[in-house]
Amino acid sequence: MSQQTMNENTQAAKEPQEQPTKLHKALTIVGIVLCVILIPMLIINCTLIIKSFINKDEVPNIGGVLPLIVLTDSMADEIMSGDIIICQQTDPETIVVGDDIAFFDPAGNGSSIVTHRVIEIVEEDGQKFFRTKGINNNTEDRVLVPMDKLVGKYTGIRIPGAGHIALFMQSTPGLIVCVVVPIILLVGYDMIRRRLYEKNKGNDMETLMAELEALKAAKAEEATAPAEPAVETPAQPAAPATGAPDVDVAALMVELEALKAAQAQAAAPTPAPAEEPAPAEETASAEPESEAEQTPAEETPAE
Repeated sequence: MSQQTMNENTQAAKEPQEQPTKLHKALTIVGIVLCVILIPMLIINCTLIIKSFINKDEVPNIGGVLPLIVLTDSMADEIMSGDIIICQQTDPETIVVGDDIAFFDPAGNGSSIVTHRVIEIVEEDGQKFFRTKGINNNTEDRVLVPMDKLVGKYTGIRIPGAGHIALFMQSTPGLIVCVVVPIILLVGYDMIRRRLYEKNKGNDMETLMAELEALKAAKAEEATAPAEPAVETPAQPAAPATGAPDVDVAALMVELEALKAAQAQAAAPTPAPAEEPAPAEETASAEPESEAEQTPAEETPAE
């Protein structure tokens, strides 16, 4: 068996691995995208849900940052219904006229939050209040806002339309889609990745064994061929059976390299021995014979 034949066999054994490798890369990219998108959403959503259950009287926040969903257009066009705005917990004493603040509505049920602009700071009976107004409303709010009702100050950051998604996430179907499904996808991705890794590892071992068997077959063929000189090779350990549970990959690679080196040595051309010059006596004896053959040819016309 020639070196080219062995290379073809090795290449044929490697070809089935190309498709799983491409699939593995595609799944890896999908897994990274899912992690980048879903893990932050999952962490934020779970944090807000847990805090809302633990402290029912407080607005859930992450490090003092409060994402709030806008339900009306009282602050249009700066803030629209369906937006998510980012507010920051702050000291009420730092609020000045012109700031947009989020506060518990004193005219409501005590738990609803309103975001309006401060148009005046009023002090009555030694206590300070905020006079507020929606910039899209015709009149100011009829009830003053005590400073202890302050929730946070609007930072100017808003995500247009994201409030609709957030409201869906707070519903039961939303929890399933945004919490349960991402967990299932991540677990499923990890299982598929592990199976592909084990399969590719097995394919690599099979390819290595196939190349080793091809080299051994070529070696055996060279040993039995009468025209070719035998090539001495170091004794090799027996190759483990394909599919064996414990395979010494290092020993297998050493054996494979040794067989490749022996194959390369056998394939190298052997220089022909130099021919010895003919003895002088033979050369001299050949010349008289030639003359003897020519002599009758000259004498024939004389007769």
